[in-house]
Parts: sequence; C-alpha cells; structure tokens
Amino acid sequence: MRVLEIYQSKQGEGLWTGRFSVFIRLLGCPLRCRYCDTVYARDDSDEEMGADLSPDEIVGRVMLLDMHHVVITGGEPMVAEGIVELTQSLKEFDYQITIETSGIRYQPVLCDLISISPKLKNASPTDNEPALQQHNKNRSNFDTVQQLILRYNYQLKFVVDTPDDLQDIGEYLSQFHGVVPERVLLMPQAVDAASMAKKGEWIQPYCDANGYRYCPRMQLVWYGNKRRT
Repeated sequence: MRVLEIYQSKQGEGLWTGRFSVFIRLLGCPLRCRYCDTVYARDDSDEEMGADLSPDEIVGRVMLLDMHHVVITGGEPMVAEGIVELTQSLKEFDYQITIETSGIRYQPVLCDLISISPKLKNASPTDNEPALQQHNKNRSNFDTVQQLILRYNYQLKFVVDTPDDLQDIGEYLSQFHGVVPERVLLMPQAVDAASMAKKGEWIQPYCDANGYRYCPRMQLVWYGNKRRT
C-alpha cells in the first residue's frame, strides 16, 4: 500500500471530534475537489512520495504510537488495494477504526465508523477542464453510499460553501433510504477559524431546524490551516 504518513493528532471533525488518534494517510485519489486540503495526497504515481508498506508493517508503526483509535484517510483510502487486509490486521489488535471516504467505492472493510463525505457540485474544479471531467466521472456513486449507510455505523459529512449548497444536500439525501438526520453533518468550507465561524452563523440554524449536526473543523481552531504531521 502507498502510505504517505502515519502520525498522531486529535480528530478534528465529526461525531468523534477530540479523540486522540493515529492517522494513516494513504496516497491516491481519483477526485479533484476544488477545496481539497490534502492535494499532496492525490497522486500515488510519484515513487518519491510516501512508502510501499504491507498491512502488517503499517500496524507495526501504529503500535509504536500507543493509541487505541486509528483514522484511515487519504487521498481516498477505499480505492487502495489492501485496505480490507489492513483493517483486519488492525482489528486483530482491537483498534477502533474510522475510515474517511468520499463514498465512491465499496470494499468490505472492518471499521467502527465510516465517515462519508459525498462531493456536491460545489467541489467541482473550475479552472481545469481535464480535471473537471475526471472529477465528475468519479464523484458520485449512490449505490456505494447506500451500501455503506446500511452496513456500517456512519456519518455523512457535507462541505457547505454557499446557501445554495443546502438545496443540493436536500436533493442528494432524498435519494437514500435509512438516513438518520442526526448522522448528517454540515461543515463550513473555510481555511481559517474566522471565516468558518462566519459561515456557521447561517449553517448552524439550518442544522437545528432540520435535525442535522453542525460540524466545525476544529483543526482550524487548534492548529490553523497547516499540515499536521
């Protein structure tokens, strides 16, 4: 597996915000989101980026950090060969696992929380036509998201940039069965705590009115807009 980095930090988003965790960042993602904050983890073709590690080697490095909670992220970890074996190996040592995914591919992983971040129209790149075509080809897989919702403990995280996005979220959710409103998390698109708080002024009341959860990106508050390693 192509692994970019393994490090410890606090989970900054979602239902388990604040948990100290080991983060395993895998390389490679077929999406080209306009607001991606891990562009450096997209391309797995550069042999100088990261390292090829087996699932057992990854678990060995995780064990050195001595934490119970593991977050597998990317890139897009659900496109990685070996992701199922990695989760099996982690579960042999009773790790609690979160997987961050855009919901574009299903693999029968073992995890305690599947964190699904579907990409709305607001994620589409605006300045690169080849990237736009690649992104739109891969960004939606409703059957996969439905499987994940029905088979796993889940959260659905949506990035919200403008009020128009709220209608897109409603239309998107209407296509699924079994979605629990309190498992829907709306997260402001922002690169600093001040602009995040400003958008929260209209996102949070919308969440309260619809039974959703407001989801600030607490890493912006704790660490600022910088890579955490």
